[in-house]
Amino acid sequence: MASARRFVRDTATDWNVVAHVPEIAELLVSELVANAIAHNTAGVSRASAIRVTVGREKNLMTVDVHDSSTRIPRMRRAARLGTSGRGLGVVQALSHDWGWTLNPYGNSVWLQILAWP
Repeated sequence: MASARRFVRDTATDWNVVAHVPEIAELLVSELVANAIAHNTAGVSRASAIRVTVGREKNLMTVDVHDSSTRIPRMRRAARLGTSGRGLGVVQALSHDWGWTLNPYGNSVWLQILAWP
């Protein structure tokens, strides 16, 4: 997970995004990778089954986390003292947009952050 956070943060910094974006991108990719690890298909190596890509479309930075799970991501209501169930809520609150795409190899969960004014 640390390498995914570092990759996204370094890419954001290299691309000269606005000041707060590297930290937000790092936090959000951490949430998506944690979900990918938790919901990965049994019997598939976690290291080989998760891929992170970063792209740019106009003023939006897009982060996409691909994994082998065929489960559709869904937001949950976390228990008041629960230790899980808040990740996609954080993604929704801090990103410009987010969503998921099912493909023959699993799914990808993507998010967009307004990175350039």
